[in-house]
Amino acid sequence: MAYETLILEHHETVLLIKLNRPESLNAINNKMLMEICTVLKKSSTDINVRVIIITGSEKFFAAGADIKEMEKKNSTEMYLEDYFTNEHNIISSYRKPLIAGVSGYALGGGCELAMMCDIIYATKTAKFGQPEINLGVMAGIGGTQRLPKSVGKSKAMDMHLTGRYMDAEEAERVGLVSRVLPEKDFQIKLIEIAKKISDKSLTSILAIKEAINISYETNLSSGINFERRKFHSLFSTEDQKEGMAAFVEKRTPKFSDR
Repeated sequence: MAYETLILEHHETVLLIKLNRPESLNAINNKMLMEICTVLKKSSTDINVRVIIITGSEKFFAAGADIKEMEKKNSTEMYLEDYFTNEHNIISSYRKPLIAGVSGYALGGGCELAMMCDIIYATKTAKFGQPEINLGVMAGIGGTQRLPKSVGKSKAMDMHLTGRYMDAEEAERVGLVSRVLPEKDFQIKLIEIAKKISDKSLTSILAIKEAINISYETNLSSGINFERRKFHSLFSTEDQKEGMAAFVEKRTPKFSDR
């Protein structure tokens, strides 16, 4: 299937999604969000896709939500259309690992899309921001909720209220970004990391993602109990037997996702 706003590349069990609206600096419009959601829905049960990478161009991951698409709307229209809600829910509830590869600007909706992913890798040119206040509005796809959990209340307030940008070095230091990778062969490195993840037991991958996400939704004791039950349940899998046997036998495990 051809997409208007995305370019897809398959690298064995890794699917690379490139945001592709160069004329608007990869601004996120409804079409792009719907196409991302379509890809995620199709890949959710595809055994040939285990990890997804979302990336943009060298200079722009995504410059924000498409202002031209929203400019003329009023509050009633936004409310009745439930703008962003369905797409946000599909992306944020995707079960397999999502990696954001950010080079250049990830602003507004672009920053929020990156934060909806499980891991953010960036180049030194990356800049993150929630400058919606400069437009007389505020973040609407989770920016005020996810950013404080990554960087703390003070920095999140600073970014949202002043509209300033955070560079890659600061983003890595405060925990928004996992790692800053070299610009040269950035995409190749992203695929290498994604393949390293995809080589693991898919049952364990899904359980780990679910458990970590639960930590943001519940208290510590409930989260630990959830983790422990997931840990116990994995001992019913063939992959647990294979993984531990391989460790004892000092060889590379061959997981079967069973």
